[in-house]
Amino acid sequence: MPLLEEQNRKTVKEAIKKAESITSGEIRVCIEKHCNIDVLDRAAYYFKQLEMHKTSQRNGVLIYLATEDRKFAIIGDVGINMKIDFGFWHETKEVMLNSFKQGLLVEGLVQGIEKAGKALAKFFPPVTDNINELSDDIFFGNE
Repeated sequence: MPLLEEQNRKTVKEAIKKAESITSGEIRVCIEKHCNIDVLDRAAYYFKQLEMHKTSQRNGVLIYLATEDRKFAIIGDVGINMKIDFGFWHETKEVMLNSFKQGLLVEGLVQGIEKAGKALAKFFPPVTDNINELSDDIFFGNE
């Protein structure tokens, strides 16, 4: 899987760091090969497993990708979902999907991260003692 290559992981991690530099929000990426259940249910499972609901402002965003099954989802915590427009996550998925259809997985992830970061920045600007509450590393789920 090309996403496992060190340079690609580094590119995604840097995109997360950059996006989080303009917000107090938190963004994580979770990747696995297969998703045998509803993709939103699987993303919600990892959201909880990664304790993304424990951020101080409830403003975490998870981008979940099942590479072999070609499924992905984006979910935000209650803090961000109360503030953004209803169609925001759908719009973000469409931007990512355009890249994914061209085989550009890393680029699609980076676009989704950037878009999520801008939305978070609008409602959750950085604070002076901004603490990185969640790891920026890609989490690789069950294979």
